[in-house]
Amino acid sequence: MIEFNYETDFILEDESFLKVWINTVAAEQDFEVGEINYIFCDDAYLHKLNVEFLDHDTLTDIISFDNSLGKLLNGDIFISVERVKDNASDFKVSFQDELHRVMIHGVLHYMGYKDKSSDEKKIMRNQENLALNKLSI
Repeated sequence: MIEFNYETDFILEDESFLKVWINTVAAEQDFEVGEINYIFCDDAYLHKLNVEFLDHDTLTDIISFDNSLGKLLNGDIFISVERVKDNASDFKVSFQDELHRVMIHGVLHYMGYKDKSSDEKKIMRNQENLALNKLSI
């Protein structure tokens, strides 16, 4: 079950469609979605979590807390809508495209993909792109 929660004025327009997409991406890699909670918030909210739980005094677009059990994906994904908007502008992509990339990025972490090294980042980006391509089918 995927739930969308809002700690800001932002509201997704296409929740049902995105739930199907996320479930499809997971299933194609032999994973099952258990309980994933998306929490959309602002920079201040996410910064506080970043400091409190990760000891990082920086702004970020996403923090994912992974509670997965084997192939059953569970966790909380916090997304700063402000950061996504800024990143979309910086990367010269639409807000929707950047939002979708960040949303699936958290799920890919649950599936074991990392992004610390250069090679890991390339693999993660490739998986993000494969998932994003499914949105346009």
